[in-house]
Amino acid sequence: MRTIHTEKAPPASGPYAQAVEANGFVFVSGQLGIDLSSGNLVSEEISGQTAQAIINLKNILETAGSSLNLVVKTTVYLAKLEDFSAMNDVYAKYFKNKPARACCAVAGLPKGALVEIDCVALKGEK
Repeated sequence: MRTIHTEKAPPASGPYAQAVEANGFVFVSGQLGIDLSSGNLVSEEISGQTAQAIINLKNILETAGSSLNLVVKTTVYLAKLEDFSAMNDVYAKYFKNKPARACCAVAGLPKGALVEIDCVALKGEK
């Protein structure tokens, strides 16, 4: 097992890793739409937060030797289920390979975020 850390994504805000590589898979912790330079959410809109969360996933995956194209499973957590359609529009632009996915509404997310996304990917050729 190998812990993954990159300066190209926000640091973990607790006692966990940005990602862990194990047995040919990369398990990426939930990412919010946080801008790396400011440490704040990039937008108050679901579209901007979704795009940034996926960019943060992408940067972590690339550090681990993987890519968005190798993602096999995601979980999307929404603060408001009515944001599903707008989130889905952005999500579809990044995940052309259509990985398996679960999506649910939650009572709240850190920093008042509207969306959090985690993923599992294969390690290997992009």
